[in-house]
Amino acid sequence: MTQPVVAVAGASGDLGARIVRALAARGAQVRALVRPAAAEAEVARMAALGATPVRADPANQVALADAVTGAACVVSALNGLRDVIVERQGVLLNAAVRAGVPRFIPSDFAADFTRTRPGENRNFDLRREFMARADRAPIRVTSILNGAFMDMLGREMPVIQPGIRRVLYWGSAEQPLDFTAKDDVAAYTAAAALDDDAPRILRIAGQSLSARELAAVMTEFSGERYRTLWVGSIGSLGAMIRLARLFAPGDDEVFPPWQGMQYSRDMFSGRGKLHPLDNGRYPGLRWTTVRDLFTARREQEG
Repeated sequence: MTQPVVAVAGASGDLGARIVRALAARGAQVRALVRPAAAEAEVARMAALGATPVRADPANQVALADAVTGAACVVSALNGLRDVIVERQGVLLNAAVRAGVPRFIPSDFAADFTRTRPGENRNFDLRREFMARADRAPIRVTSILNGAFMDMLGREMPVIQPGIRRVLYWGSAEQPLDFTAKDDVAAYTAAAALDDDAPRILRIAGQSLSARELAAVMTEFSGERYRTLWVGSIGSLGAMIRLARLFAPGDDEVFPPWQGMQYSRDMFSGRGKLHPLDNGRYPGLRWTTVRDLFTARREQEG
């Protein structure tokens, strides 16, 4: 039986490459959309992941439509600001419609921005704007919401402070936070891309745990006692965001410091909490825990 074709935009990025690999593992025929001027090394990397690289100008709707013709689904793993999330992804959406592709998965991988406050998180606002556009298009759209990428813990997301053996939190130490490993997001996205009956929104979390529970995990993992450390109220975090934007605007950056703070506010306030979860929709998927993540890191680092 011929396997369905899935086209992936943003395939050369971190998450996009993982999605390509996961689709190939499921037997899909994967088309990795690459720029006309993409280096041969990038094209070869896509082929090594199991995809057929297809060159197409991301600003040219006709060229993109030709590139995705015959696909059962277009998956976007594009990342950027308004010119990418709204405009370039809009061209991709229109190209999918033009080509008669039945389904589209946008680059919405985040906390539940459908329940957060407009105007309080720039990157969420961009996804909310694109969602409204996608809902007007004659194509079936499925958004996958996964909380924070678990891989960011202890790195880009510094709530874990090994030097002082503390887990930082705003508001309540009991507020559950959603985390999902990138490989798990990719595996789930691949399953959803091949699911003709996928609903409008799918919510997943590899593990949901509070700052207090995270401290307990780190204590068990490290053998050293971790405690929680309250660093302020949700309101004080909002004040910090306003000051950060005033003194270090970074409006042309995808993830300036204040953007991470906005994300933390939506998580610790509970407004971005994912519920109900759709983890069980695709049997056989394995969900990485925080302990799994740190164990793998320790093994990699020797």
